Amino acid sequence: MNTHQVPGVNRRRIARRAWSKGLGLAVGLGLGMGLGVMSFAAQAADVTVSAAASLTNAFKELAPAFEARHPGTRLQLNFAASDALLAQIAKGAPVDVFASADQETMDRAEQQKLLAAGSRRDFVSNSLVLITPVEGGLPLKSLADLQQAGVKRVAIGKPEGVPAGRYAKGALEAAKLWSVVEPKAVFAQNVRQALDYVSRGEAEAGFVYGTDALVQKDKVRILLTVPTETPIRYPLALINQAPNATGGKAFIDYVLSAEGQAVLAKYGFSKP
Repeated sequence: MNTHQVPGVNRRRIARRAWSKGLGLAVGLGLGMGLGVMSFAAQAADVTVSAAASLTNAFKELAPAFEARHPGTRLQLNFAASDALLAQIAKGAPVDVFASADQETMDRAEQQKLLAAGSRRDFVSNSLVLITPVEGGLPLKSLADLQQAGVKRVAIGKPEGVPAGRYAKGALEAAKLWSVVEPKAVFAQNVRQALDYVSRGEAEAGFVYGTDALVQKDKVRILLTVPTETPIRYPLALINQAPNATGGKAFIDYVLSAEGQAVLAKYGFSKP
């Protein structure tokens, strides 16, 4: 398709330029017609994946193996809270694949007709855990212990924008502890920020995924696995207006393959 003939292409080009700056991509669409065409060609084999922050380490390890299987293809990874990623995609960010940490966010993507029909798949599952710093951490044995005076700060992803935060709030509400813990909450922009707060000793406890705790097992200790009302299953899907739909499909297939699943298992993820 010749994008120069598509109505509204200027708006999409602006969105693409803003997105590229955010990712640090050298798209060069504003450097003139000749350079613009060259840049587009150079980027044609890129596969852009927006993934939940908790997938950072696993997807970074998947990248070189995927690129080796598809010579000439470069995997561009963008990590943030699932809700923030969805907002970017809804505004026209040029994304091929979206991987969310919960079903709710992907449901909203589907409701907004952002997903390619039939492409949504659950690919891993996770658990919610309560952690404390290894150095000087408190010996908490239950969620009820968060009421202790020694627990002054609890790191939690913002429930209105971070799936891990929604899971944590739900678990605390079920235990009738949310009203007690909320005043102590240090709200994080994503689950990895909550992990950092605890690992640096800036919070006495925090809620993260089990896979996140493994990333910094030398700095944080898992106190307990927190029951959640619904299983924590991660879906991924091809974006309806994906710039590189073929590459996006190839990446989804790789994630679901035995090789891809082995890498995810290495980082603590379970089968969905």
